[in-house]
Amino acid sequence: MITPTEYGLLGTLLAHSAAARSNLSTLTQQASSGLIADTYAGLGGGASASLDLRPQIAGLQTRQANIDAATTRLNVTQTAMTQAQGIASSFLASLNNLNGLNASEVDSVAANARAALGEVADLLNSKDGNVYVFAGQDTQNPPVPAAGSILSSGFYTQIAASVAGLATNGAAATAAATLATAGSNAPGTSPFSAWLSQPAGALQTPLVETGAGRTQAAGLLASANTAAVSQGGSTTGSYMRDLMRALATLGSLDPSQLTDPNFAPLIQDTRDSLTGAVSAMATDVGVLGDAQSALTRTQTQLANTQIALTTQVDHAENVDMAATLSNLTMAQTQLQASYQLIASLSGLSLQKYLPGG
Repeated sequence: MITPTEYGLLGTLLAHSAAARSNLSTLTQQASSGLIADTYAGLGGGASASLDLRPQIAGLQTRQANIDAATTRLNVTQTAMTQAQGIASSFLASLNNLNGLNASEVDSVAANARAALGEVADLLNSKDGNVYVFAGQDTQNPPVPAAGSILSSGFYTQIAASVAGLATNGAAATAAATLATAGSNAPGTSPFSAWLSQPAGALQTPLVETGAGRTQAAGLLASANTAAVSQGGSTTGSYMRDLMRALATLGSLDPSQLTDPNFAPLIQDTRDSLTGAVSAMATDVGVLGDAQSALTRTQTQLANTQIALTTQVDHAENVDMAATLSNLTMAQTQLQASYQLIASLSGLSLQKYLPGG
């Protein structure tokens, strides 16, 4: 017969065996999934860390994605600005010799200026995916809606009409008329979209979230300066408007005007305007580069913070796989040993009832 002591020992062994089976099941699940538990309740003290940190990590990932998108747009913007700067600088250099040109060369400069005006209009419609990078916050609409027909736009035809009246109206009045046209936001005159045809103070570049409650402006505007202040007495206050005005003015020149005494003063006004435009463009391009550098630094900081928080979440949610596999082997051994002990105790008790026991 099994004594009370043996019953107590068998009960203890069975309890230990059940605990070993439960531990083995848990370790097997952990080894399979890599997770401490599949519910927050199973994480114990690590649940609060997981619940607190995961939303923060998601926010960091969103900000990094936004910065990635903004950086790509800024790269497109920089490329377009480099080309626009090249156009402005090239025509500024050509003006130094324009007064000494013959009639056929004036025709050539005018033709090149008209082509360049179309190129600048196209550059201002540069896109990154479906986003117009010079459109400010109106990113889904082209900054220059009729870029392909800029030479038939009110902007160009009004400037051309003013230049055509050079001999009659004089250089000062002609320059003032072209300046007024270039600075106008009136429908039918402004070459820009309705949103960009507003006073500069009403326009804003896209903003990128860089932290909780923190944003950074990222981009340039087609119709207004971002940080630069255009200098000189012959400026609209916008280097792009000034560049387009200069190209439209040059594109409207006629060889017959070469001997007009008003010709040289008009060219000088155009030169002064372009000089200011080139300088202001360089300033805004520098500011754009600073913005790119700042976003890169922020991106690095966000990535480092995400790594640190992810490490904490990993410690709260994920098992140490090497330790888990080692413990799994040990648990299997313990469970086998408990089965052997139970079998041994059962065998000893049974022998008491067998003949010769």
